[in-house]
Amino acid sequence: MQKVISTEKIPIKMWLEDIEDGALEQAKNLANLPFAFKHITIMPDSHQGYGMPIGAVLATNKVIVPNAVGVDIGCGMSVYRTDLQDLDRTQLVKILDIIKKTIPVGFSHHKEKQDAAWMPYNEEFPLPDLFSTCRNEYDSALFQIGTLGGGNHFIEIQKGSDGFVWVMIHSGSRNLGYKVANHYHKMAVKMNEMWFSNIPSELAFFPHNSTEFWEYMEEMNYCIEFARKNRSLMMQRVESAFKEVIPDVEFSNFINKPHNFAAFEHHFNTNVLVHRKGATRAYEGELGMIPGSQGTKSYIVKGLGNEHSFKSCSHGAGRTMSRKKARETLSVDDEVKRLNDAGVLHAIRGVSDLDEAPSSYKDIVQVMDFQKDLVSIEVELSPMAVIKG
Repeated sequence: MQKVISTEKIPIKMWLEDIEDGALEQAKNLANLPFAFKHITIMPDSHQGYGMPIGAVLATNKVIVPNAVGVDIGCGMSVYRTDLQDLDRTQLVKILDIIKKTIPVGFSHHKEKQDAAWMPYNEEFPLPDLFSTCRNEYDSALFQIGTLGGGNHFIEIQKGSDGFVWVMIHSGSRNLGYKVANHYHKMAVKMNEMWFSNIPSELAFFPHNSTEFWEYMEEMNYCIEFARKNRSLMMQRVESAFKEVIPDVEFSNFINKPHNFAAFEHHFNTNVLVHRKGATRAYEGELGMIPGSQGTKSYIVKGLGNEHSFKSCSHGAGRTMSRKKARETLSVDDEVKRLNDAGVLHAIRGVSDLDEAPSSYKDIVQVMDFQKDLVSIEVELSPMAVIKG
């Protein structure tokens, strides 16, 4: 931990030295919520979000805040290890070409419905009731599952410090999660206005004794599982692409975890609802993934179970500038040269791609150094080839 702010109702524990003014103001808002528990946790990749900083953890007593989960419910990471020790450029290009043909990116969806067996629909994750957002969006979601999305979502082929080639995917619940998040946030705002609540509208909440609390929880969990299945289907398509180029390749060590979610957990001898918005769960011995940028290392980590962070760690490097500022200030030539010199098959083609340039992100080495008390590094992953949303 780098510092503690003790000026608010409860402390703000920070795993970074500097935080932008907007994110700090949001953290203070969290620390003054009447239902916030124990302290607020700010991860080393934190930056300003909507209502709550991205890279923050909020534990609550019997309350859920939709915006403390965010609009991409269940967004997270997955990795898969191959038994390959290297790939040449020709093989990489062929694999990338096949992936691009089988996994839509950006706003694109599949042209045909995908197999419904990939959708969350079983005893553990039943389709919510007839009037739910998930049920209304179910048919559309059949075209979305197995798609990457845009922004900072990516598919990356990496070389591990363990000597093997890995694949990493960052993606979420697509339009399904967005619709659920917006629906319940608007509902929470209206309810909070009815109660004359002085809570900032961006942090509108549902109490646990309300029907809306449990409806949101049900749909949120469905979206989390949809996002998990989405990454699994994409990883299957990536595996097929590898095998089309290298038929005898084998895969193992699959990890698939969200970093935008809320869950009931037990901390400081109390049952609480932990909201992680851009934060990875890091219980003792639990494996997770922390990506850098397309020009820097990513990491497979093992949690140390630090209670001060509610057993969490960062979900990435974190932005050092807004997307708009990156496009306005960074140089295409400089960013391309940096990636070319590193030997990375990258995704920067013009000014519109600069919002995902390495220079728009924090130094991942420093981010990892700030959280040495949260996780241990198991494998370092260096980028070889990247597909960006």
